[in-house]
Amino acid sequence: MGLNLAQKIIKAHLVEGSMEAGSEIAIKIDQTLTQDATGTMAYLQFEAMDLPQVRTELSVSYVDHNTLQTGFENADDHLFLQTIANKYGIYFSRPGNGICHQVHLERFGKPGKTLLGSDSHTPTGGGIGMLAIGAGGLDVAVAMGGGPFYLPMPKIVKVNLTGELNPYVTAKDIILELLRRLTVKGGVGKIFEYTGPGVATLRVPQRATITNMGAELGATTSLFPSDQVTREFLAAQGREADWEELVADQDATYDEEIEINLSELEPLVAQPHSPDHVVPVRELANKPVDQVAIGSCTNSSYVDLMRVAKALRGKQVHPNVSLVISPGSKQVLTMLAQNGALADLVQAGARILECTCGPCIGMGQAPPSAGISLRTFNRNFEGRSGTKSGQVYLVSPEVAVASAIAGTFADPRELGEYPLVEEPESFLIDDRMILEPGHSDAEVRRGPNIKALPLQEALPETYRGKVLLKVGDNITTDHIMPAGAKILPLRSNVPALSQHVFQQVDASFAQRAQEAGGGLIVGGQNYGQGSSREHAALCPMYLGIKAVLAQSFARIHKANLVNFGILPLEISAEDYEQIAQGDELEFPNLREVLEDNKGVVVAKNLQDGTQITFRYELSERQVAIILAGGLLNYTKNKA
Repeated sequence: MGLNLAQKIIKAHLVEGSMEAGSEIAIKIDQTLTQDATGTMAYLQFEAMDLPQVRTELSVSYVDHNTLQTGFENADDHLFLQTIANKYGIYFSRPGNGICHQVHLERFGKPGKTLLGSDSHTPTGGGIGMLAIGAGGLDVAVAMGGGPFYLPMPKIVKVNLTGELNPYVTAKDIILELLRRLTVKGGVGKIFEYTGPGVATLRVPQRATITNMGAELGATTSLFPSDQVTREFLAAQGREADWEELVADQDATYDEEIEINLSELEPLVAQPHSPDHVVPVRELANKPVDQVAIGSCTNSSYVDLMRVAKALRGKQVHPNVSLVISPGSKQVLTMLAQNGALADLVQAGARILECTCGPCIGMGQAPPSAGISLRTFNRNFEGRSGTKSGQVYLVSPEVAVASAIAGTFADPRELGEYPLVEEPESFLIDDRMILEPGHSDAEVRRGPNIKALPLQEALPETYRGKVLLKVGDNITTDHIMPAGAKILPLRSNVPALSQHVFQQVDASFAQRAQEAGGGLIVGGQNYGQGSSREHAALCPMYLGIKAVLAQSFARIHKANLVNFGILPLEISAEDYEQIAQGDELEFPNLREVLEDNKGVVVAKNLQDGTQITFRYELSERQVAIILAGGLLNYTKNKA
């Protein structure tokens, strides 16, 4: 029996376990990436391992999130990241060079390699046939130290693409269609592998858009084959030597199959406040728009922005609309400047931002109160834009530019002839903003905002704690640990950052947690979806949270909870309804129960005397990590 592409790459990198869906495996990691919102903590964790150099084939540190320097904090963190990269053998992409996923695709990604990144949209690399997975910073630190990455063996879903996209229908519409069908929980524990005759009609930037937003399905990762289209892209980047053909065997089998006829798709839009709240844009026609933002790691490629520039040439942004554009990389921005497209954008009234994540993570360009913002981004969670009442819709660049001109939601097919944009035969190659690492005796510079790495104590024999907060379904890491221009600069200062945990949900949470000496959180389905930010586990740990009791967990966040010694327990829908905020639960003989590893934990609700049975799905290794109080303690104990 043949292997599919995901199985081939996993088999080539398998260190422990067997490729049976659901069982824990460990894979060797070839490359890592970090960004500055997660990187500072990841490198503090790497330092704690006391290794002289990274042990990967390639590790890259990007600065693309915290670039707005309203105080010393972000600038100090950038110096720390640059100097620690120089010391430990890590490439450093300077501020302004671009968004990590776009730059890594352009300059470093290789078909068939494994990539682990401290950002949930690392699967962008699947657009060129990489097995690229997002994870918490601690997992990435371990991988930089040469350790394998552990995960449950995913199911492999075959997405068979047929037909061809019609003009003004885009790769964004393909992934929005999948989200419409499957929801944000539909990809948990799965890898989406794209096959079929429609694949050959999609260029690498289009494929990368799809794999990037596969994260919104909750998927482990997504990937395309490495074919002649991939070869042409890498050749245009001056990296044809990095190409190799990688396709599934003809007799490959899959756990599930999905059919999408590209010819039947139309322009789509995800409505507030979830990427799976998808409808055709025609259903929103003539609804007024306040802001349009084009860019992010999902849709900021050269081809995307050239098509926007051509649509805007000779036209003007509607007077009621603020249009902002953030190119994905310095390569893209420079090429737009050289061919005159940048002038078309500026003359039309667009505001040009840095080559960064920017508005996508609430770093500037917050919409007005209750304002409608159309964004070519990947997430539209409530408050993520920086305006809690903001109404954010996710769209393709084509829908975005058509709406920016009209001042209302507009079907781009009404723009007329579809602008023809070819991928260049040769991209502009200038890597001077990427610094090669230096020597192991290099000095590391640390600003006063960089605080010591907090650690969790070992799990106690018996635990008693109050339910400090009860929340509903689809709680995101933005709910748990907000981002934005005011909070992101504190990422390397956990004591200060922890004061903002659940700030949007309950502003009193941090204070109550500290006064109670910690406690428990109760959640609904898909707890912890969204960003990979490990601070959504690290800061609750700092506040004394010992367990999260939820109906189900998002993959990366569950792993982060384990890494920081917080026990993820699954609760039934019936018991969820019975537990109230303020209830006190007692877990007798907790260490002994976990050591037996039967998958069940029983607690007593001291409010009414009832017993509650929780289930958990943890490997023996993960249980040992919980007992030790987290992955760093576990690693030190093993050493």
